[in-house]
Amino acid sequence: MLKRVFVAPDPGRMRLRSASRAVLGIGAAVVVCGLAGHSLVGAVTGGLAALLALFTVTDATVRGQAVTTALLPLVGLPVLAAAAELHDHPVARDLTFLAVVGAGVYARRWGPRGHSLGVFAFMTFFVAQFLQATPGQLPELYAAVLLSLLTASAVRFGLWCYERRTPPAPVPAPPGGSGLARVTTRQAIQATAGAGFALVVGQLVSGQRWYWAVGATWWIFVNTTSRGETLVRGFRRVLGTVIGIGLGLLVAVPLHGAAVPTAALLAVCVFGIFYTAAVSYTWMMLCVTVLAELLYGLLGVLDPALLALRLAETGVGALGAGLAVLFVLPVTTHTVTDAWIQRALRCVHAATAEAAARLAGDERADPASRVAELEQLLGRVRLSVAPLVHPLNPMPARKRRARRVLALLDDCAREIRGLVAVAADPEASHDARLAAACWRVEAAVEALTGGADVTAPAERPTASDPALAHLHGLERALAELAQPLRTPSGSRLVGA
Repeated sequence: MLKRVFVAPDPGRMRLRSASRAVLGIGAAVVVCGLAGHSLVGAVTGGLAALLALFTVTDATVRGQAVTTALLPLVGLPVLAAAAELHDHPVARDLTFLAVVGAGVYARRWGPRGHSLGVFAFMTFFVAQFLQATPGQLPELYAAVLLSLLTASAVRFGLWCYERRTPPAPVPAPPGGSGLARVTTRQAIQATAGAGFALVVGQLVSGQRWYWAVGATWWIFVNTTSRGETLVRGFRRVLGTVIGIGLGLLVAVPLHGAAVPTAALLAVCVFGIFYTAAVSYTWMMLCVTVLAELLYGLLGVLDPALLALRLAETGVGALGAGLAVLFVLPVTTHTVTDAWIQRALRCVHAATAEAAARLAGDERADPASRVAELEQLLGRVRLSVAPLVHPLNPMPARKRRARRVLALLDDCAREIRGLVAVAADPEASHDARLAAACWRVEAAVEALTGGADVTAPAERPTASDPALAHLHGLERALAELAQPLRTPSGSRLVGA
């Protein structure tokens, strides 16, 4: 697991840049809040607001990111007010919290912006419970949120806006549909049901820290679609929490909230959250758990009993999420995997066509953007297939097929990257055989997505034709995909 985090590919060092910028942006926000005279509660609120703005805003363009960031307080501040005003009205507070959960998940149907606003709304309500916010604190908390968002934005869009120099990586939208066939609608109902279970049982476990269970349920649903994905994510959340609690006993508890070492470790945790999020949910949760422990240390309430309670509440939240995806409008792994693989295959064809057009002299063709899109889609495929390749999966045949699919899709991506690199060479010239090879790729993709047979290519390019060599490798990979994408009975894709 450690090797996976530190040797995972990081094209353009994007994860490193994101993590470093997060430390700078969040640290600056906390410092500015301190200079403005805010209390520890205000500084913590501001720091968490900056973290969320930098972590959850993922629009494809810088302008889109700026617009979404500007909308965050329009969603977060009213939710913060509701949470504080309902502090002494538990029934109304709980019902409002569940409504925020449902609305936050449903908002994902509007893409990255809806997702960001939904997460910010939920976490604003969560932070109000975490800090036991009261109406009298609202002016300070409002100021801290606004000041921190401005500071984080100054870092993100001014001081360190590396996105202006790199092609945007579009975030794939979840599978569509309408009514209850829409995945986001089903997930909104599932998340609300799971959060309701977590809220009730969590309050039986602890009348003060029950919101941990609701938070666990919520975050297990983030960036998942099928029941298999959600169950695997729940397992990884519990595992990351267990490891983080063990580390907290060795590191956070002995500090007793000492300011300087705690601040240094908080910076390390922030870096870890951003650096590991894309490659290991377990490691990300480890960092989140230690960060929460350090914050409780600053607030003067951290002890081993509190850590044991956090583990229990996390287990309750994971159980709530698991029961919800199993019994409330379940979305099968097969359905979601099928959708993501088809989109990845269509992107392979589009990237091939763009590269061929560029080789033919069309300066408007942009295969590089298609490569970025393909990487995002393959990330979604890996997430969707994760339940099938998990070590605890008791079906070895499906596990082998799923691994074969992932390996061949990675082969496709490698050949596409090579083809695009050739197309970017100004010395590369058009070869008449490229058009025929691209047509065969198109036919192979149409066959795979339509359920027809795929014929393996017979032509072998010479070593002096790098573009043709990549296209030939791509044809081979697509032809070999036909077998693992279908079961012996002829059903489509990796089924689950």
